[in-house]
Amino acid sequence: MNLQRLLRGDPGRNSLLYLGIGVISLMKALAVRDDSARFRRELLDAGLFIGVGLALRRYSTMRAQKRAELEEQLPNWIVDAAGSTGSQSGLRTRAKRRLTSRTKAEPRPTLGDRARRVLQKR
Repeated sequence: MNLQRLLRGDPGRNSLLYLGIGVISLMKALAVRDDSARFRRELLDAGLFIGVGLALRRYSTMRAQKRAELEEQLPNWIVDAAGSTGSQSGLRTRAKRRLTSRTKAEPRPTLGDRARRVLQKR
């Protein structure tokens, strides 16, 4: 499991997926409780999936809080320096656009792009 790929996109949606898989695995563990080895394996899987789901849920809420704080604080001191209300709203939209553009995943370069970049360096 690649941690960077896991944290990209919407971690809140991913957390629901992991929590769902954990619950299904927990139900499977209850279904096979007579076989102690398989019960332990299923219980461990359920615990891991539920743990990752809860961690992603917490990361998602923390990320949303930080984004809201940045959107509130950063434009305020910049806006005070700008002066007029027209430039203030323009600064707010530019700051929001810049904040949202950083969170979007950049497309991965194709093999051809990498080859061109290597040839251009030489």
